[in-house]
Amino acid sequence: MSSRSPVKADSIPTQDPSLAPWNISSVSAHRLMELPPASTSVAMTVRWPFPTVDVPDHHHYTLGSVILAVGITGMVGNFLVMYAFCRSRSLRTPANMFIINLALTDFLMCVTQTPIFFINSMHNRWIFGEKACELYAFCGALFGMTSMITLLVIAVDRYFVITRPLASMGVMSRRRALYVMAAAWFYSMFWSLPPFFGWSAYVPEGLMTSCSWDYMTFTPSVRSYTMLLFIFVFFIPLFIIIYCYICIFIAVRSATRAVCKINEGTRDSVKSMHKMRTEWKTAKIALIVILLYVISWAPYSCVALTAFAGYADMLTPYMNSVPAAIA
Repeated sequence: MSSRSPVKADSIPTQDPSLAPWNISSVSAHRLMELPPASTSVAMTVRWPFPTVDVPDHHHYTLGSVILAVGITGMVGNFLVMYAFCRSRSLRTPANMFIINLALTDFLMCVTQTPIFFINSMHNRWIFGEKACELYAFCGALFGMTSMITLLVIAVDRYFVITRPLASMGVMSRRRALYVMAAAWFYSMFWSLPPFFGWSAYVPEGLMTSCSWDYMTFTPSVRSYTMLLFIFVFFIPLFIIIYCYICIFIAVRSATRAVCKINEGTRDSVKSMHKMRTEWKTAKIALIVILLYVISWAPYSCVALTAFAGYADMLTPYMNSVPAAIA
C-alpha cells in the first residue's frame, strides 16, 4: 500500500494564470473531469463537485437578496406587458409583437436565473450539480442573446418605418413578424448550443453561485468561441442598432423641417407631423430600452474581454459575479 498522503485539491499547482480566479479554494468542476486516471485521488478529496470561494457569508446573502428583488420586479413588469398584449387586440401589431418577444425573453430570464441564484447565494455555493449548471448557463445565454437580437429587430423595424414610410407600408405583417422572431430564436440557439458539444463549456463563475460560458480559460477553443460570440451577437448587432438610430434621428429632423416649410399651417402638415412624432416617440422608447440593455451588459462584456485578452488573473470573484448579476 502506498504511504503517500492524499493530495489536497486546493494545493494543485498551475501555470495557467487564467485559472487563478477559479482556484481560490478548490479546483473547478470541468478541470477535475480533465484529470488523468492517475490523479483520481485528487478528485476523491474534493468534498463538493463544484468549487467554492472564501468570502463572507453576508456578501452572498446581500447579492442574492438584491438579485431576488430585481428578478421579482422584472417578472411582474414583463408579465404585465404580456398580459396587456393578450387582452387588447389593438396592441397586436407587428411592431408590438417584437416588444412582446423582448418582454418574454426578459421574463424567462428572470424566472430561470433569479430563484436559482438566490438559493445558491443562501448556501454560499452551487448546490444543483453539473447538469443543472449547464442548463442554467444555457438558459441565461439563450434568453440574453435573444433579447439582443430582438432589440436589433426593433431598431431595424423602426428604421424602415421612419426613414422609408411608403416602401415599408404593409410589408411587415403579423405572419412575417412571427417568422422574424423565430429566426431570432434560432440564431440565438445556434450560438447557445456549442458549449454542450465541446466548443467552450458552461461552468461556475465568480462567487460560484451562478454559471456561464467559460471565458476564463486561455485555450484556443474558449477564446475562439468568446471572440465569435462577441462579434456576431454583441458588436455587429450593436453597430447596426447605432446606425439605425442615427439614420432615424436624421430622418425625423429633416422631415420635420421640410413639413414645416412646405405645408405650414395646413391639415396635411398637422397630420404628417403627428404621425412622425408618434413614430419617433416609439423609437425613443425602444432606444431607451436598448441603452439600458447595453449599459447593463457592458461591465460583463468588459470582464469577459479582459479574460479573452489574457488578463484573467486580474479578475476577482467579485469582478466576475457583480457584472453578471447586473446583466
